[in-house]
Amino acid sequence: MEKIVEQGLLYDFYGSLLTGHQQKIYEKVVYDNLSLNEVAETEGVSKQAVHDLVRRCTVIMRGYENKLGMIRRFGKLRECADRLREIASAEEIPEAQASLIAGIAEEIREGLES
Repeated sequence: MEKIVEQGLLYDFYGSLLTGHQQKIYEKVVYDNLSLNEVAETEGVSKQAVHDLVRRCTVIMRGYENKLGMIRRFGKLRECADRLREIASAEEIPEAQASLIAGIAEEIREGLES
């Protein structure tokens, strides 16, 4: 997985488990795309401190994912919803059943997005 995508997913799922200070620094580096130097200057810390904090936060959130597997589960549920949509669009499925299957798939997708 590309590093920035991984960091974004980890933060989306586990960022609220970080301290407020960790969240602020992590967001500046990952979401606001500020350089380590820029963040260090605004926060009054060294570039190395910012680098270490971002790395440590990523390790912490990877640990949560390894234990809880929320990102993995989210992906599997999304795949299942997509497969249900495909089944619903198959020609051999009666329209009433296809509509029911498509509705269930949409409920799953909406639940994942909220």
